[in-house]
Amino acid sequence: MSLRGEVCLVTGAGGFLGKRLVRLLLEEEKTAEIRLLDKRVQPDLLQTLEGCRGDTKLSVFEGDIRDGDFVRDACRGASVVFHIAAIIDVNESVEYSEIYGVNVKGTQVLLEACLQENIASFIYTSTIEVMGPNPRGEPLVNGSEDTVYDCSLKFSYSKTKKEAEQRTLLAHGEALRNGGRLATCALRPMYIFGEGCSFLLRHMGDGIRNRDVLLRMSLPEARVNPVYVGNVAAAHLQAARGLKDPQKRNAMGGKFYFIADDTPPVSYSDFNHVVLSPLGFGIQEKLPLPLGLLYALCFVLEMLCLMLRPLLRVTPPLNRQLVTMLNTPFTFSYQRAKRDLGYEPRYSWEEARKNTTEWLASQLPKERERIRAK
Repeated sequence: MSLRGEVCLVTGAGGFLGKRLVRLLLEEEKTAEIRLLDKRVQPDLLQTLEGCRGDTKLSVFEGDIRDGDFVRDACRGASVVFHIAAIIDVNESVEYSEIYGVNVKGTQVLLEACLQENIASFIYTSTIEVMGPNPRGEPLVNGSEDTVYDCSLKFSYSKTKKEAEQRTLLAHGEALRNGGRLATCALRPMYIFGEGCSFLLRHMGDGIRNRDVLLRMSLPEARVNPVYVGNVAAAHLQAARGLKDPQKRNAMGGKFYFIADDTPPVSYSDFNHVVLSPLGFGIQEKLPLPLGLLYALCFVLEMLCLMLRPLLRVTPPLNRQLVTMLNTPFTFSYQRAKRDLGYEPRYSWEEARKNTTEWLASQLPKERERIRAK
């Protein structure tokens, strides 16, 4: 099925994945209009998209996703919503009320607007972190949508994304004002990498400060399977096409799907090295402390910050749950998405690695200059 003639709304359109999805929609689907919703959209984004826009109208909606009137205006006349916008926080640096407001309440506001404005399809961008790993660091290898795992989520980010995902899936089949029914599904990508990835840029900066040696925060055996941003965007497009197809709509509606590709399983730290080593970066052989001592140090830091909380909000640079996430084997299969959505990775691992490394190479001089200037 095609999205030809549809009006698509992309929340978080100015972000890493959102920009990639908008470009893919322009390149492959003759949509009538794409609405870019975000707190702020950089002016040059529309300029970069002009070459592939064709006859598609591009509209910008800047505002707060918690604002019901604003969201409803953005939804009016649309037929497909890609909900990517979220606050991503793995350091617990954002107040819980803020992250809950955007990630959960914002999603609920958007779902209610879809019902009021007769939007037929809603694709929610979830995350692997709604699955874990749990605080005990229990490994999970080649998991599927049927895998039973004790999540015991601790991060505010993972908890709020989980609740927002549940609300999305429960909304499947809700009645629209015109008598139709809303169809929803959720995609759970692995750690997303590629051109524009701020996390990779941050790791590169840390490596520059450490004389071009990347910091090791993951044991080599703690393998995960990152996914390329171009493949995640393609999965979103396939999901939208599927929800438009009456047969697939029933099969995939109200369900979640893990989104991975053929990136070889590797630890987070070793993945950083894989894409940065062609630029001359090495990597530390060992963790800065044995894993047990690292947990103990994080506990002390967390307690100190908790004691200061009534007077001053201080966020530790590292916490126990982040150390657990970085050091737990956690991999998943995309076979269910392949079967139900027709998803296939568009980019091979070789292409994804090459594209990512070339982008990092283009950023390296600016990053070195920025760090020297400090």
